[in-house]
Amino acid sequence: MMNRYFAALLLACTFAYCQTPPPAAVPQRRIAVRAGRLFDARSDKLVANQVVLIEGERILEVGPADRIKIPADAEVIDLSRATLLPGLIDAHTHVFGNGEDLEAQILRDSYQYRTLTALANANKDLMVGFTTLRDLKTLGAMYSDVDLRNAINRGVVQGPRMQVSTRGIQTTGGFLMNGYSEEAQVPMALQVVDSPWAAREAVREQIARGADWIKLYAAYQFRFTSDGKMVIPETFTAEEVAAIVDEAHKKGHKVSCHAFGGDGLHNCLNAGVESIEHGVLLEDSDIKMMIDKGIYLVPTLYHYQLDREHDMKKYGGHSVAEVSERTFPKAVAAGVKIAFGSGAGPFPHGSQTKEFAYMVKFGMIPVQAIHAATMGAATLMGWEDRIGSLEAGKFADMVAVSGDPTADVTELERVKFVMKGGQVFKNELK
Repeated sequence: MMNRYFAALLLACTFAYCQTPPPAAVPQRRIAVRAGRLFDARSDKLVANQVVLIEGERILEVGPADRIKIPADAEVIDLSRATLLPGLIDAHTHVFGNGEDLEAQILRDSYQYRTLTALANANKDLMVGFTTLRDLKTLGAMYSDVDLRNAINRGVVQGPRMQVSTRGIQTTGGFLMNGYSEEAQVPMALQVVDSPWAAREAVREQIARGADWIKLYAAYQFRFTSDGKMVIPETFTAEEVAAIVDEAHKKGHKVSCHAFGGDGLHNCLNAGVESIEHGVLLEDSDIKMMIDKGIYLVPTLYHYQLDREHDMKKYGGHSVAEVSERTFPKAVAAGVKIAFGSGAGPFPHGSQTKEFAYMVKFGMIPVQAIHAATMGAATLMGWEDRIGSLEAGKFADMVAVSGDPTADVTELERVKFVMKGGQVFKNELK
């Protein structure tokens, strides 16, 4: 009898629960941004007197102010005297880098401490307008970038959107943390592999641990001859590079190749990587292959300008900067796809907007440099459906400057307004 009573009570409660309407959805916050000028990253042109209507973290509608109806309950942000652009994208950062003393950081600081500094660095980048980063290795902090990316995505901490490449891959003797006693247990800045099968294993491990990209160092060391020729030996063999790229592609992941030039760069192009980092010495055949295969160049020009004086002392009056100055204009003129990337980490985060001026100085016009940091970088990252332009359905990531960056690209060194996902992080235009 008692069992029947509880069964009846359970049935009644269940019926009552099913008949109770679900709680009403909380309306998402709506924002209308009035823009005096708006950069259309599809046409690479400025359009005047626009309104961007936002609901929650997404853009609902974009169009002329006389056509867009602003809801009565919308918060209005008046940027009618400014230029509004899509959130900027830096496709080559090192948020786990804090200056040139990398070996000291790796030996001294825990993963936890370095992750906290990485978060601080990422937010420095965000505050100057970079709402998205492609971060290219943790410099010895293992898979901490996956944790940082996930914490941002889950709303645990605030920061830019991120794609990460975890450990990076090198050969024995290829990068940093070499030259210590063999008796010393010294952590490595990158994962070491020395055969095609070990390379495949490293790719599998990194992807399993959460890597978005695979980053390899196909050529690292270099020198200059007495007559100024840059000599860049390869690190990996062609077979090793092919194994890395093949394994990554089979698993649906892209590959970034650090190579200044030479056979290491050729190996990456032949294997079909998605981006060449730095590429300071591109031969005509390299440029042609990059165009034919749609491979991006991420140039990091500003970094080498900063290093010019140091390089000239080290390399007998020659510098990486002078080589990149000759190569970059050729790549631009030929039509190589270019994504903005600064290499911030060895130099301070939050200062990389100076890259724009050097892109223009060495061959681009301002709208090309802006495109590289918007739709260009978004397409390289495979996120062109969510960032890179101000369009309905995309994330409400946007920045604003006072002047016209299509006339003076250095305006992007003075970003006054930053919004990511509908949340305002900076507004100096009130």
